[in-house]
Amino acid sequence: MKNFFYILILLSILGILSNSCSKEDNTTNPQTQINSCVGCHTNYDALKRLYTPDTGSTGGGCSGETPHYEPYDRVYLGGEGYQLFKKSEHGKLACTSCHNGTDGTDDKKLAHSNNFIKYPSRFAKEKCQSCHPDEVVRTTNSIHEQGWGQKRKVTVRYGLAGADEFHKLPPKIVAGYEKNCATCHASCGDCHVNRPHAGGGGLMNGHNFSKKPDMVEVCVTCHKSRGGHAYLGVAPGSQPDVHLTKKGFDCMSCHTKNEIHGDGTKYETRFHVKDMPQCTDCHKDVARSNIYHGMHAADLTCYTCHSQDYNNCGSCHIELEGARIPSYQSFKIGMNPIRNVRDYKLALLRRTLMAPDSWSNFGVPNLANFDAFPTYNFTTPHNIQRWTSRTKVESGKACYDNCHIIKEGDNFRNMQLYLFKKDLLPWELNASEKVTVDGKLPTKWGL
Repeated sequence: MKNFFYILILLSILGILSNSCSKEDNTTNPQTQINSCVGCHTNYDALKRLYTPDTGSTGGGCSGETPHYEPYDRVYLGGEGYQLFKKSEHGKLACTSCHNGTDGTDDKKLAHSNNFIKYPSRFAKEKCQSCHPDEVVRTTNSIHEQGWGQKRKVTVRYGLAGADEFHKLPPKIVAGYEKNCATCHASCGDCHVNRPHAGGGGLMNGHNFSKKPDMVEVCVTCHKSRGGHAYLGVAPGSQPDVHLTKKGFDCMSCHTKNEIHGDGTKYETRFHVKDMPQCTDCHKDVARSNIYHGMHAADLTCYTCHSQDYNNCGSCHIELEGARIPSYQSFKIGMNPIRNVRDYKLALLRRTLMAPDSWSNFGVPNLANFDAFPTYNFTTPHNIQRWTSRTKVESGKACYDNCHIIKEGDNFRNMQLYLFKKDLLPWELNASEKVTVDGKLPTKWGL
């Protein structure tokens, strides 16, 4: 009998411990009040009972398949993150001060009335500026939030003047752009409190705000197909970037908040941004650091020698087949298409997605001014190595053995490194011929 009594006590203790490990105490307590914003969103059982099922994807875009999180998990306030949030300055504010809506009710429809705002930072001037005036002014025109470079190309290829006329595009294209191309362009909350849309969306850490976004969970989630793919060495046969393996750099080691938040100026491309990081910010006096740099630093981007193969894709048919040229690893040197911004003769080029019929599903069979931009862009792959297939040559060979085009009998070696007209598809020729190297390489190469 005595042992049985001890067993009952032990079982009671285990029951208490088990309950303390649940989502929150109120998730299993039917008496818990949910007649408030916090009351409902801290009650996991209530959220599961009241949630509205998804009717479409919560993210996506060029970063591949989107992880799925249930709607109730995306809005649940719990865990250590929520405890930290409650103690923070943001946590001291009433929910309705940012989200509008109606507090003090258990009626979901009523709670989400009164101009309810799901993502307050998308209305930053109204909701964030009083506390964060400098950041809001700066980000109004940031490329990171607005995607001016993409908007400019879509607008000009359609036949209008530039990004300022994006709103003049047919409504179908604007809606298609917002649904597809803009999924990775972010407002404040998409980096600092939510999981990015490309990562499934929803609260990332119980509504707690992170001053410095996590590199993998935030930055790489959106910049997965190119930046993160290269930096982490995802592709078979590639190595992670030396700045990661040797220095432990994360994105913010080079890309400062001043660059990402912007300075209030509307830039055509990210390469125009005043605070855009440069290799020479750390690697001083490159041109005189060794004989190879002395010969090439003025004419070649650093990436031309120090990058590995990187991800390319092309010919996107938006909301139909998607990328009809699936992603592939490649390396192409061509004529620099933005020499007015980065004054190098040759640069690395990356194949881009747009094709003349990309928007045919949105009422535009062919873009009237498609040839305004090449289908190969200036690129800066984040997969740097000191020794690459071009900088490392066999003993006794000339330093240029793996990068110059060399005639051997009737054949030419290393031609695959360069972008020639023969590499272009017929519909790319008019747009991209200007960045090909045909007739523009040294005559002594014998081409």
